[in-house]
Parts: sequence; C-alpha cells; structure tokens
Amino acid sequence: MSTVSETIHVPAPVDEVFGFLDDPDNHMAVTPSIANIDNVERLENGGKRLDHTFRMAGVPLDGELVQTVHEPDERMVFEMRGRLEGEIELQFEAEDGGTRLTYAATYEIPGNVLSAVAEPFARRYNERELRTTLENVQTHFELAD
Repeated sequence: MSTVSETIHVPAPVDEVFGFLDDPDNHMAVTPSIANIDNVERLENGGKRLDHTFRMAGVPLDGELVQTVHEPDERMVFEMRGRLEGEIELQFEAEDGGTRLTYAATYEIPGNVLSAVAEPFARRYNERELRTTLENVQTHFELAD
C-alpha cells in the first residue's frame, strides 16, 4: 500500500468547498485521471456510491467508490473497490477566510499496472494527480470570485 497526501488553501468558505466536492460531476471536472462516472446512488449516511473509470499511465481501471464517511463541512472518506483498491480522505478546515483542503489517498496498485509502470513512477504519478486535483479545486474558486 502507498499513501500520498497534499494540502492546499482554497479561497472559499468551507461549506462551499465541501458542497462543490460533494457533487461527483465536479470530481470529473477537477481530477485529471477520472475518465468516467456512472450509476451514482445516494446512501443513507448522506454519501454516495458510484462506478468510475480511472486512468493510470493510460491503463483504464474500472471500479466503485463508496463514501463511507460523510461529515458535512468536515470530512469525506471514500473506499475504492475494484482494480484500484484503497481509500481517499478529504478534510475541510476553516483557514484565513477560506478552506484548508487536505486530500489523502492510500491505494494498492494492481499487478498488471505495476508491470507496465515502475513503482516510483506510479507514486510520482499519483502525487502529481493529487496536487493537480487540489490546484484545480483552488482555481475553480479563484475564478468564481
């Protein structure tokens, strides 16, 4: 298992940033490697379950995301199931008139992808992916001002 984590300041209130990332369509808009999201279902805990296709180094990885934790304006946790397994956690904290957004992902790279992509490359790829996603969220709110 590998873990990557990054934090960024978003120039918008916590409730707006949480609301934006609570919409699966917005994840497609800000996460470069998400190629598809389908079959979104709302769960009793306020979270969602959905099917997705994620591309890692050009390899499509189909799977399911289940939001196991949905704490409005505080935290979201997603369990990744399928060819790419692990967990994604988003934390939201008020900071300097905006939001401190932390994105952490723990994942296991499937063997067929690992054979095509060396482990250090895959880690750097995921770090870049995570950083780009956070920067895209930040830019979305900067442009909304």
